[in-house]
Amino acid sequence: MPRRSTQEWIRISMRTPGILIFGMVMSPCGWILDLVATVAPNWRTIHNIPNTPSDEFIQQGIWDICRATSTNTRAECNLQDSTYFGNQIIEVAQGLMVASLIVTLIGLAVAIPGVRCWKDNPNWTVAGLGGLLIFLSGVMTIIPIAWYTHILEEISTVTPTATVTVGYCIILGYIGGIFEILAGFVMFIGICRCCGGKNRGERRVDEITHFSHQKPPSRRVDVPSLNRARSTASSSVPYSKDSMDEDVSFPRAKSPAVNNSYNGTPYDADL
Repeated sequence: MPRRSTQEWIRISMRTPGILIFGMVMSPCGWILDLVATVAPNWRTIHNIPNTPSDEFIQQGIWDICRATSTNTRAECNLQDSTYFGNQIIEVAQGLMVASLIVTLIGLAVAIPGVRCWKDNPNWTVAGLGGLLIFLSGVMTIIPIAWYTHILEEISTVTPTATVTVGYCIILGYIGGIFEILAGFVMFIGICRCCGGKNRGERRVDEITHFSHQKPPSRRVDVPSLNRARSTASSSVPYSKDSMDEDVSFPRAKSPAVNNSYNGTPYDADL
């Protein structure tokens, strides 16, 4: 029978590898956060606007602008500001954020058949390609958000920019982009086998064969001795060696003595 090659690998568990589980959980979470950051109108907030109530503020996103107050939960949206939407960063952010959402969905669609939770072995090439797409979608999210944050106070608008603060969309976008970058990177490293195959949950065939042929070391069992030392000074009853041998060896019970009476008639002593 031909000997197996030492380069062959085998799965040590039939469960889905941890790197694929991590990627398939983190990617949808990042996509949801990026979706909220894209559609919500709060990339930055302008406070202390001249000639307006002190509790009034304006929220500006990449698709819409809203005016609200701290005492009123309802906001007035669909405000027109051609100066704000004419900035280059707004056009870039609109394109990259939408492209990031689409690429993430494509990456998940590619990665799911590669993960193959219902099969014995995943298709690491297909799963890694899906992870690469998810990684690129995270990068496309981080680029406009980081650019927007860097020039936060320099973005022109018709509204007087008295006090400008970062909106929650920036925070959600950062978190979502990082989630997708980590998920895509972890899934992509499954293409190459590293760390002795631990990233794939695999081990070499010769290692498993080597350990399976090794016999476990024999255990030493200490049996207590039945020959105990006797002290003649502590006991007044003499014991013979033969009696001790009989006690230790547990002989079979003796048969009852046969009455050898004459002609079957019992003696008087027997009565």
